[in-house]
Amino acid sequence: MDASAPPGRAGLTGRPEGTVTATRWAARAGLLAWGFSYVLVGLLALRVAVGDRKQQADRSGALAELSDHPYGAVLLWALGIGLVGMALWRLSEACFGAAERDGHTVRKRLLSVGRCVFYGVFAWSVLSFAAGARGGGRSSDTQSRDVTARVMRLPAGQWLVAAAAATVVVIGVWLGVQAVRRSYHAELKLGEMSRRVRRVVDVAGVGGGVARALVFVGAGVFAFRAAVDFSPERAKGMDDTLRAFAATPAGPGLLGAVAAGLVLFGLFAFALARWRRV
Repeated sequence: MDASAPPGRAGLTGRPEGTVTATRWAARAGLLAWGFSYVLVGLLALRVAVGDRKQQADRSGALAELSDHPYGAVLLWALGIGLVGMALWRLSEACFGAAERDGHTVRKRLLSVGRCVFYGVFAWSVLSFAAGARGGGRSSDTQSRDVTARVMRLPAGQWLVAAAAATVVVIGVWLGVQAVRRSYHAELKLGEMSRRVRRVVDVAGVGGGVARALVFVGAGVFAFRAAVDFSPERAKGMDDTLRAFAATPAGPGLLGAVAAGLVLFGLFAFALARWRRV
């Protein structure tokens, strides 16, 4: 908290103290839900890596897996509500600015708007699934092919898909570089962490961040190929992208490593829920 902030504020310009408290709870709930989704997908991918080809290693597969367990409905609702918190946190950043040095810039606010929309859609799909609308559980592969086919039917659709695919690849590379550079340190309350905890968080942050970046790059490359070949069926969602790692010369071992990295990223998100500046 900024000691120079006036009473009733929490060091964030224009944001009342009560709003800050609500935002922090929303952010923590959202980060826990976000991390939980990555842990589930990573565990499903690990099962695929060891030979369980029936598993669907993406978010819709994770939802289906949850629904088959005792108290699955409760967990689905909790996950969806947590993601609503994530969307509201990003909305508050768009309105009031993020808790960073450049958090009030137009660029940061626009990024927060995009993240708010993304997590809002994600939350809606989870809550729809929990309410019984199983259509929200379509595989990421089917969704990717359908969206790619629709865009390709538009004027200059092939170029639009290629541009979007290149953007995804660039984002993936950027995420990987940020993870390796440990840029997330600027967002953490490092002073509240012991040296051992910091090392564990770095292992999860770097390893998990690189694994997530590889999935982004892989999906972007497949989408770019779909655009070049004018073949929407070449586009792949998270499930097929992960399976593609097993088809490389490194074999299932690479898929297992990426899957373990996704689990690590989920654990890193749990650490963010505890120590991230909000």
